[in-house]
Amino acid sequence: MMNKKERVIEWSIVEYGRWQLYVAKTEKGLCYVGSPGQLYEELEVCIQKYFPQASLVENEEALKPYIDELRQYFKGMRQSFSLPLDVKGTPFQEEIWEALQQIPYGKTYSYSDIAELIQKPTAVRAVGTAIGANPVLITVPCHRVIGKNGSITGYRGGMDLKEYLLQLEASDQCLIQ
Repeated sequence: MMNKKERVIEWSIVEYGRWQLYVAKTEKGLCYVGSPGQLYEELEVCIQKYFPQASLVENEEALKPYIDELRQYFKGMRQSFSLPLDVKGTPFQEEIWEALQQIPYGKTYSYSDIAELIQKPTAVRAVGTAIGANPVLITVPCHRVIGKNGSITGYRGGMDLKEYLLQLEASDQCLIQ
């Protein structure tokens, strides 16, 4: 029996090509997009961290609109996401995640660019840590952040996915609407 205060977070899996990603949503919006190839436990750990009173319930139908948007994005048919998010973090993390959403499709910023954007130019390392904690890959586009020297740096989703996303956004096929 569920506690009255307990939230239900619905989850499913989006598959695209060789990737499988867990996705989850609250009643307010998308709260999690996982890393390719990661186990269900990554989802559980993230949900426990940000929504400690929540229980996870598989519900493909509830996630279908989010899965559809992610698949459209992967196919180069979508440049932005229209469905709501429900991301939780520290105030600093949330500020960084909001800043990431200002990076235009097909563009990249450095960690120091993000620090400048939030008017904390000396917080480059903290910016990197907050980016690494982003629970909603792709829709909060942390893949658009690269090293100041142009190098492709770490990514929770793995370097293969980051490189794919950057190439996808740089290619002509992404102009399809």
